[in-house]
Amino acid sequence: MSEKLWGGRFQKDTDKLVEKFTASLPFDQRLAEEDVKGSLAHVEMLARCSVISAEEAEKISAGLEEIRKEIERGEFPFDLALEDIHMNIEQRLIEKIGSVGGKLHTARSRNDQVALDLHLYLKRELYNIEQLVLGLQEQLLKAAHRYKGVVLPGYTHLQRAQPVLLAHHLLAYFWMLQRDRERMQGVFARTDLMPLGAGALAGTGFPIDREYVAEKLGFGALYENSMDAVSDRDFVLEFFAFASLLMMHLSRLSEELILWSSSEFDFIELDDAYTTGSSIMPQKKNPDVAELGRAKTGRVYGHFFALLTVLKGLPLTYNRDLQEDKEGLFDTIDTLKMLLPLYSGMIETMRVKEKQMGNAVRKDFANATDLADYLVRKGLPFREAHRVVGAMVVYCQEQGILLQDLDLEQCERFHALFTEDIKEVLDPLRVAHARKVRGGTAPCAVEEQMKKAEQALRLIMSKREE
Repeated sequence: MSEKLWGGRFQKDTDKLVEKFTASLPFDQRLAEEDVKGSLAHVEMLARCSVISAEEAEKISAGLEEIRKEIERGEFPFDLALEDIHMNIEQRLIEKIGSVGGKLHTARSRNDQVALDLHLYLKRELYNIEQLVLGLQEQLLKAAHRYKGVVLPGYTHLQRAQPVLLAHHLLAYFWMLQRDRERMQGVFARTDLMPLGAGALAGTGFPIDREYVAEKLGFGALYENSMDAVSDRDFVLEFFAFASLLMMHLSRLSEELILWSSSEFDFIELDDAYTTGSSIMPQKKNPDVAELGRAKTGRVYGHFFALLTVLKGLPLTYNRDLQEDKEGLFDTIDTLKMLLPLYSGMIETMRVKEKQMGNAVRKDFANATDLADYLVRKGLPFREAHRVVGAMVVYCQEQGILLQDLDLEQCERFHALFTEDIKEVLDPLRVAHARKVRGGTAPCAVEEQMKKAEQALRLIMSKREE
């Protein structure tokens, strides 16, 4: 007969290679805290419902607390042959308090137990990740305040398009992260469901109190269907979707930090603490943190699609395939928790080369749209104005000059509507300052945007205090 806790109907021991292949202990050890926490609430409920005696519950709880301390001290004797964290803790409990420890598993299955652990774990980590996202938002907002007078080229198709305030550019990432945080709230809502009590798949015949366990563990709601409770990993997929979007935003920010710090752009210098050198070229200062952050985006995407693929063909309810949910989840959480503080540090310490940014704005045709708008205000249809200014740009390129270098006589050759006030329109700073519409790049609009950003941060802080 097998010596496994589940080995009653087995006549042979498990092959050692099978033990190694099927064991999840090497990665699900990190669920130990949640496993003990869930077990303590479960055993308290069992006693409260008279499924076990108060004395038995007290003994089991004391044993679990001892195990918790062993784990915290790094003294717990993990055994790969016991497969996972759940069986390791249960076996250790029986070793400590005797056969009464076997009563802990009354009215539950590893199926609803592991689901509970995952829900508890992800709820905790969502809070930690949200704090780190907030930290990056704060640094972006501080940088926007610090550089609110700086103008740089805005780009479309990676071609210079129109002048914008650097503050406006940085705040675009603030609002991306704001949407990411809002998505986190949805992930949290679907993670805040309590599966314990679903048993293996059909519930339990014991008179348990699921609502009591949910309240003890801080859950806002219960799964209403036991089969759904043990087979659901939608909340993990939602987390991956959120994480993929967040990583995509960080990757876009990486791309700009990398470009801006290149000699070709020369807009910023990243701090020494967030760059590395070359083993052969002494002059090099490489944006490796930003590059690796950009690369790790694909890693997170991969975990998302891997779990989608695992789940797509699974019949109800629990299948061992679901064991594949954890490694990707843990790695994604670790990746976010590593990267977010690094991006906060890069933004906080980067040196902005204001002069180079300003010079770039004055050496292109980013004021062409405003010149067309000037003609529109004089009564010319926009499409005709667009054609006129396009011809002027071609002329300037042939002459090796810019639009602001044209005198009134030269402008009048292209259209009679040009007058002396044309020079005011062509100043790149005035071009940026003219966009006063809500959400625009004019200083007054950016100031309003920063106030809204501050309000958004204050709102989440006040909710945390509640």
